[in-house]
Amino acid sequence: MKFDNILSEVNGFGKFQIRLFLIQMFSRMTLPCHFLLNNFMAAVPAHHCDISALQDGGVFGNLSFYQKLAAGIPTKQDGTLSLCRMFTKPRYQNWTGSNSSEEAWSVPCQKGWIYDNSTFKSTLVTEWDLVCSRKGMNKATATIFFVGVMVGAPLFGFLSDRFGRRPLLLVSYVSSLIFAILSAFSTSYIMFVIMRFFTGMSLAGISIIAIALNVEWCSIERRTFSGVIISLDWTLGNWLLVGIAFFVREWRMLIMAATSPLIVSIIAWRWLPESARWLVAKGRFDAAHRYIVNCAEVNSRSKSITSLTPGILMQSAEAETADKKHTIMDLFRTPNMRKLAICSGIVWYGVAFTYYGISLNIASFGLNPYLTQFIFASIEMPMKIGVYFCLEKMGRRKCETGALLSTGLCLFINIFIPEDKSVIRTIVAVLGKSMSEASFTIFFLYTTELYPTVVRQNGLGYTSFLARLGVSISPLVVLLDDVWHFLPAATYCAVAICSGLVTLLLPETLNTQLPQLIEDIEKPRRQSTRKKETE
Repeated sequence: MKFDNILSEVNGFGKFQIRLFLIQMFSRMTLPCHFLLNNFMAAVPAHHCDISALQDGGVFGNLSFYQKLAAGIPTKQDGTLSLCRMFTKPRYQNWTGSNSSEEAWSVPCQKGWIYDNSTFKSTLVTEWDLVCSRKGMNKATATIFFVGVMVGAPLFGFLSDRFGRRPLLLVSYVSSLIFAILSAFSTSYIMFVIMRFFTGMSLAGISIIAIALNVEWCSIERRTFSGVIISLDWTLGNWLLVGIAFFVREWRMLIMAATSPLIVSIIAWRWLPESARWLVAKGRFDAAHRYIVNCAEVNSRSKSITSLTPGILMQSAEAETADKKHTIMDLFRTPNMRKLAICSGIVWYGVAFTYYGISLNIASFGLNPYLTQFIFASIEMPMKIGVYFCLEKMGRRKCETGALLSTGLCLFINIFIPEDKSVIRTIVAVLGKSMSEASFTIFFLYTTELYPTVVRQNGLGYTSFLARLGVSISPLVVLLDDVWHFLPAATYCAVAICSGLVTLLLPETLNTQLPQLIEDIEKPRRQSTRKKETE
């Protein structure tokens, strides 16, 4: 008897699994709070050069505040005041309308900047003056964080396979909490980015181990449903982030507040079960038997496993030993498997690159950042519910292609909408964000069906690495606006469309049997029993 059959006997989606999901909900809600934290923590408030030095000797006299700015700061071509330059001497004719040869007399800000603190009391920008020539350092904070996530994913994947899901989750909880607190108390920019790197690395453990633990306790027929349900934690975390950021406007306290759910997770960890599937794979049959019996009792299925013994679990392990003989190199040894790995890697890179390109750039749409983030979060819930039904009707490949092409179309349209049309730009951006969120949810499920069982974990690890590589690069693309104002949006658009077209090269998995061996990828997939019954 295979383990999946045993799991079906004890109800693969009962009270035990629901309790498991709820216990982990707090830690999973912390993920979007940190992954999207830069939208508020690293927000760039309105600013201009500090021109107080020009007032020495009272040269400004009785000029009004705006007249002082006009006299001390040059204007750009669109008529707005420069953010990064100031005059060496007051230019009184400037506020009368003349701006001839202003740039010849202007220099970079000499005494720092004055920031508008009406929306944000303090951010990374105001703490370390990460504007103008140093704005790349501000974007780098997000990149360094996601590099940490990229490093942490394979690290925690390896450690959890060796030492178990449960103990590594505790390590991830505690280390995430410690490094987040240390980042909040950073005394320098260097210390901050180092602590954010380790925070990202630690949070990666929660991201991949929680999903693995949840899926390993669910029966085959309920995994798609459970995958969608689990993804709703991200939406709840998005809403939580908006609420916390709205009431906490100081970046150090914001980090502390966004990390606080981990305290609940550490307390609730004692009630988390270990993965019985992992215990069986490691030969710890007595421990696995105890957890399965507990699952059956909670799900009121004790009578269905009265004959189950550790010896039967040992037989199930022997039936699945073939799954242990493969490595990541098997993804590239055969033609069809190699094509699958390359194409799915490209698509995952594009999905993550585009999703975070939109999610981490809410300030560019012109509306209040809290309102924009709330709208972005709110659109995810109905989108994920709609995705569940569309996948069953239209198939994975068509849905994923349509979602990515629609994302690219929305980004393309927004290029031509004037920046002063903030409401229209936000509406189009919300549509693009919803399509991007759909592509993320769809392809996560699609990937698990594409790879054969013997290399599925390796395939997910490989695509996860490429996805996080896309996430790491995505924030830096915004810096391309110095080359051409529309280049960042055009880049996100091109990547979304190209990855959507690459999806067409992948096989459809709707109503097909899940591949077990690499040989199943090298031959046409067979129709499932479910498909035959509907014909």
